[in-house]
Amino acid sequence: MEAAVRERETAERLRGNGSFYKFEMDRERLAVIWLAKHAEWQRVRDLMTALGWSMYEPEQDAQGSVWAREREQRLTGALTPQAASEERGREEADELRAEVWLSAAAGRLLQTVAYRTGLPPSVVLAQLAERTVIGEDGTVSVLPFTPSQ
Repeated sequence: MEAAVRERETAERLRGNGSFYKFEMDRERLAVIWLAKHAEWQRVRDLMTALGWSMYEPEQDAQGSVWAREREQRLTGALTPQAASEERGREEADELRAEVWLSAAAGRLLQTVAYRTGLPPSVVLAQLAERTVIGEDGTVSVLPFTPSQ
């Protein structure tokens, strides 16, 4: 019953310009979702009637169980890349992106080091920053190192 009402409401709103819910969703996609839910609920009703069930028993519904497993696999497949993307986002939030203006002498020195190591100047600067040591008195120094890939 609810699926039929939602299907009808969605179809009406699809033809008009009415707002859907608190969030906007592609109207055609929402109509397809409610159409599929309605069809599934009708299938479950017919199954229950044919087998004389007074209550739906998912573990006894072979087709429904297969579809549920497939949905779970699709959901897992969709959530895994999303979780990886969120993790990258958290890592990027900790990063610092900066534009650095150097004097001519410092710029030439950086270009020379970058050329000799085959690294971009930004990578040389990042490695330099990673090796920075701040003393108790606030002095900043960098121990000798060789930039590398």
